[in-house]
Amino acid sequence: MRVPLSWLREYVDLPATETGRDVQAKLISAGLEVETVEHLGADLKGPLVVGRVLTIEELEGFKKPIRFCTVDVGQANGTGEPQEIVCGARNFAVGDKVVVVLPGATLPGGFSISARKTYGKTSHGMICSSDELGMGDDGTHGIIVLPPETEVGKDAIELLELVDEVLDIAVTANRGDCLSLRGVAREAAIAYGLPLRDPALLDVPGPNAYGYPVKIADPTGCDRFTARTVTGLSAEARSPIWLQRRLQKVGMRPISLAVDVTNYVMMELGQPLHAYDRARVQGTIGVRRAQEGEKIVTLDGTERKLHAEDLVITDDRGPIGLAGVMGGANTEIADHDTAENGGNATSDVVIEAAHFDQVSVARTARRHKLSSEASRRFERGVDPQAAAAAAQRTVDLLVLLAGGTAESGVTEISAPSAPHTISVPADHPDKVAGVEYGRETVVRRLQEVGCDVYGQDELIVTVPSWRPDLTDPNDLAEEVIRLEGYENLPSTLPRPPAGRGLTSRQRLHRRVGRALAGAGYVEALNYPFVGEQVFDQLGLDADDPARRVVKLVNPLSDEEPALRTSLLPGLLGALRRNDGRGAHDLALFETGLVFHPRDERRIAADLPVDRRPSEDDLAALDAALPDQPRHVAVVLTGAREQAGWWGKGRPADWADAVEAARTVAREAGAELGVRKGQYGPWHPGRCAELTITVDGEERVIGHAGELHPRVLKTLGLPARTCAMELDLDAVGRVGDDTPQAPGISTFPVATQDVALVVDAFVPAADVEAALREGAGELLESIRLFDVYDNAEQLGEGRKSLAYALRFRAGDRTLTVDEASAARDAAVALAGERVGAVLRS
Repeated sequence: MRVPLSWLREYVDLPATETGRDVQAKLISAGLEVETVEHLGADLKGPLVVGRVLTIEELEGFKKPIRFCTVDVGQANGTGEPQEIVCGARNFAVGDKVVVVLPGATLPGGFSISARKTYGKTSHGMICSSDELGMGDDGTHGIIVLPPETEVGKDAIELLELVDEVLDIAVTANRGDCLSLRGVAREAAIAYGLPLRDPALLDVPGPNAYGYPVKIADPTGCDRFTARTVTGLSAEARSPIWLQRRLQKVGMRPISLAVDVTNYVMMELGQPLHAYDRARVQGTIGVRRAQEGEKIVTLDGTERKLHAEDLVITDDRGPIGLAGVMGGANTEIADHDTAENGGNATSDVVIEAAHFDQVSVARTARRHKLSSEASRRFERGVDPQAAAAAAQRTVDLLVLLAGGTAESGVTEISAPSAPHTISVPADHPDKVAGVEYGRETVVRRLQEVGCDVYGQDELIVTVPSWRPDLTDPNDLAEEVIRLEGYENLPSTLPRPPAGRGLTSRQRLHRRVGRALAGAGYVEALNYPFVGEQVFDQLGLDADDPARRVVKLVNPLSDEEPALRTSLLPGLLGALRRNDGRGAHDLALFETGLVFHPRDERRIAADLPVDRRPSEDDLAALDAALPDQPRHVAVVLTGAREQAGWWGKGRPADWADAVEAARTVAREAGAELGVRKGQYGPWHPGRCAELTITVDGEERVIGHAGELHPRVLKTLGLPARTCAMELDLDAVGRVGDDTPQAPGISTFPVATQDVALVVDAFVPAADVEAALREGAGELLESIRLFDVYDNAEQLGEGRKSLAYALRFRAGDRTLTVDEASAARDAAVALAGERVGAVLRS
């Protein structure tokens, strides 16, 4: 909600010295989110005056139409002589009043004006458009043409109200009252302790039998409907400058007088209105639910197929508007431009000011993807008591500005309703805030908000009609606390009960994050939403379980309607964006939940709100949710080690992805198996399966390696990009994260090297496992340090694997015979298991 300070001052006598920043601080202290203060015209400098076009000469021989004009600016130029100006716009004529900026002035953006030669003429200034003055869109996309009665030579900065401050307020979903100048002014009046001139306090005639006929078929959807009629509107009437400027400052575009007036009153009072061309409305205006399949063309020119739950405004022909969202094109107001094009300008209008059910409006707006200023207000709550005043204010402005006549008939239909009352102990805000406010302060603050308060120790509070968000005692306590100042609440740290801390799963999550960060990875948090086309891009098989997704009923984006089953799509997208912005050496990681649908679909029951849910309730809720294991993934590209005086550096490769998996396993205290594999997006010759052993059975929990070139091309990723993903929960379940102090021996190590020849298809991991088991408990470590394949020396389809075996005993120095015996036992088992023979 944009709030011009000049407009706000009409309702609250703010001190003259108060700036927009001062008002911002006050409103923020009162609980409103004032995001920015825009200084309109801050860098604008005159002279900027009203001029009258005397002559126009068309200049020929240029690529675009150019006009050489003389303009009377009175004595503003110091001589009284006509000002010669070159202009390319076509929407003005001789005799029109325009805005002229003279040499020496500065326009918004720091654009200085001086006399300059252009198109063979010397231009002494400019004839201005609204964009050049920073006024926003006025709908003309051309030169500002002022009303004929505007005085020549008048200061245009003052006339057009170009200097102002505008507060930009982020209105929360529960504060619909602040989507109006009236609501913000009430908050400002409270914050400054000043009286409010409520613009809704108008003399409104009572309903009678002469008003326009209205029939409400759905009083639940529409509990109040006011209709007023104004006749005899002048076809020549235009919105005055002050009204257009106020609409522009709040972010709306002036359209025509009748529409501008309804928009102005909506911004002023917060009550959405609609004006119908009376000549185009046939019969009684009605409010009902749409019939399935009915159609309507809305004001944006779109034909919409209606749903049976849509609330519509009708006449004898059918729907003429989506209630609370947008009117229909068949009763649209015809303005002066329509009359100039051969049509009939609207002279008689029917004003609608109604109150619609906020849930119904919200669902209709979302169903048709049609958010409007009206729907935004109805969704957040509109004051139902303001409808009659808003209709009267609209009638008064149309009579004043368009020369219309207000008909005596007044239609007002309302469903019976009682004001909402809340019983609250006088000391309830004290208990909530931990501050002793006292009864007098509580009563005073609630009355400032607009509540009627009775009682002593137990207060009976009647909530004002403009605050539908106040429904229970805690809401009233919040009003007292925010108006007394959140900054005045004492800072008290909560005292957690002893014996509670992070779960083992949470501790593992944090340790893994720290370990990967320490290894040079940067954490990237991504949205958990994906489109199913990403599985094709990753090269997953048609029957891959990862293709089974949980779909959202109301996704944020239609392009990503499902929950992720892998972390890679989000991480690879982050890598692609960063690479495209010039960061080519990347190492990213993410830990997060993935989602897998359960075989049996269950509907979650509603949990009780008056007590803590039981363990059975929570178990039933968990059973209805998708399976949500936590995964960890990394992606790498570019240099893993930078080049410099110390060396050539090294690019990231598949081994780095595998090492990231081993880093995760070490933090979990788990044994991770690594063997050759082939899966989805990974290169078949550079892909490792990551395994754990559960109850004696090996289980694949992830993959690591270099991605397939086809996947890289499809996703637009750098060449040789590597990735790893594994199931972190599975690693945590088999791991033992109990801290283990390393064994330290004072005795020397005995090193034995062996080179084994095996078939080329035998995994090095299987050879290592056999050596480790065969060497026994004296083996301290084993390391593969060489891989050699030469068909002439080893034979076709054979390879040599060289390992360094380190032996050590904790109580003695090993003899050569003991180390050799352990080595021979290891080689013997490797020969038995994988057919390994010592290389001669």
